Amino acid sequence: MRIVHVDTGRELRGGQRQVLLLLQSLRAAGEDCTLLARAGSPLFQTAGKAGFPVYPVGLQSLRKHSEKADLIHAHDARAHTQAAIAARVPFVVSRRVAFPLKRGLLSQWKYRQAKRYLAVSQFVAAELGRSGITQDKIDVVYDGVETNIQTEWCAQNPAVALASRDPAKGRDLVEEAARIAGIRISFSDDLSRDLTAASVFIYITRSEGLGSAALLAMAMGVPVIASDVGGLPEVLGYGDAGFLTPNDASKIAAAIKLLRDDSALAQTLIERGKIRVAEHFTAQRMLDHTLASYRRALAV
Repeated sequence: MRIVHVDTGRELRGGQRQVLLLLQSLRAAGEDCTLLARAGSPLFQTAGKAGFPVYPVGLQSLRKHSEKADLIHAHDARAHTQAAIAARVPFVVSRRVAFPLKRGLLSQWKYRQAKRYLAVSQFVAAELGRSGITQDKIDVVYDGVETNIQTEWCAQNPAVALASRDPAKGRDLVEEAARIAGIRISFSDDLSRDLTAASVFIYITRSEGLGSAALLAMAMGVPVIASDVGGLPEVLGYGDAGFLTPNDASKIAAAIKLLRDDSALAQTLIERGKIRVAEHFTAQRMLDHTLASYRRALAV
C-alpha cells in the first residue's frame, strides 16, 4: 500500500511523535510511506534522518504525490483541509483533540470528504459523533508507546510535569499543588530523560484527546496523577492504573502526598500502568488498528 502522510505541525509534540512511530511501524510491515511536512520542522528533519521520503507540505505537493498513492492520511486539521482540496485518492483523518468540530459551511464540507476518522480515544470519537460524523465512519485508534527505559521508583525524586505554557495545560494548578504538598516539581521538555528520576508524573490539563505523555510515564514505570478530563480516564483505566483528579490544586496535592507516603500504593500503580500499556497502547496494536481503518477506507 502506498500511503502519503500529511502533518503541518511546527513542533515535535505528541501528535508528531505518533506520526514518526506510525511511519516506522508501517515500514516494518512492508508498507510504502511518504511524508509531507512543514519544511525545516523537527518532524521533517527527524523523518528525513530516519530514511523516509519527506517533502514540503502544500496543496501542489499533496496533489502531485497523491497521484501515485493509494491513500492519504491527514494528521491534523490543516492537513485535513489540504487533503479535502487537493487529494486525488481517498483520505483518512486522525482526530486527536477533544473539542467539538466547527459548524461553518466550509468545515461541514471538509468533514464530509474524508473516508474515515481515526479518533485517538473513545472520548474523541463521541465528540465527532456529537458533531455529526456518523459512527460507521469512525475508528478508535489509541496511541502506541515504545520505550526500553525503565526506572527505579524513589519517593524522594522530584515530581515531573510537562514544560508547557499553554493555559489549557494547567501549569498554574501544578505549581500551586506542588506548593501545597511541599514538593519539588520539575517541568520537563524531555520526558524520556527526566522521567528516569521522577517520583510521579503530574499531567494536569483542561482539555485532552488522550494523553500520550501519560502513556510514556506508565511504560517507564512512573506513577501518574492526571486530570479526570477527555481521554485521560481511558489511559488510566478509569482510575485503576493511576490517580484521576479534578482540576483542583488541593486535591492534586492530596494525591501527591498519598503517593509520596504510601510506597506500596505507588508500586501497585506502577505495575498496573505497565500492564495497561501492554494490553492497550502498544505500537503493534496501533499499527493493526490503523491498517484496518485504511482497508475500510479503500473498500468504500
